[in-house]
Amino acid sequence: MISHIHIGTNDLMAAKRFYQPLMVRLGWRLRFCDLDRGWAGWEPAEGGRPLFLLGRPQDGGIAAAGNGTMVALLALDRTTVDDIHRMAIGAGAANEGDPGLRPHYHPDYYGAYFRDLDGNKICVCCHAAPID
Repeated sequence: MISHIHIGTNDLMAAKRFYQPLMVRLGWRLRFCDLDRGWAGWEPAEGGRPLFLLGRPQDGGIAAAGNGTMVALLALDRTTVDDIHRMAIGAGAANEGDPGLRPHYHPDYYGAYFRDLDGNKICVCCHAAPID
């Protein structure tokens, strides 16, 4: 259903440095980084789509976070959610919600929220019950 997600950045290299370890932890790989065109993209480890893209806005304006816009990245387990949130905060993200259960979404929803270096709201979540 989703081909790609593009979020704006005003500093591609800083954004790439921020996202690279998070994407690796999620099992994604860098597909390209084109400094001349001002964008970079990651894909699932097995290739294909969806793509997660960072770049300058096409209109040449300043990148700004959308009001009510959020990208949620799917993690395979709760430990990955914890790790990604910790890594993001350690790399300068603003905390928008510590890792934990959000049973008002559904009983096994485990998520964490942060704002990246450009203020984009990002969630990392797991929908699976814990493995005993």
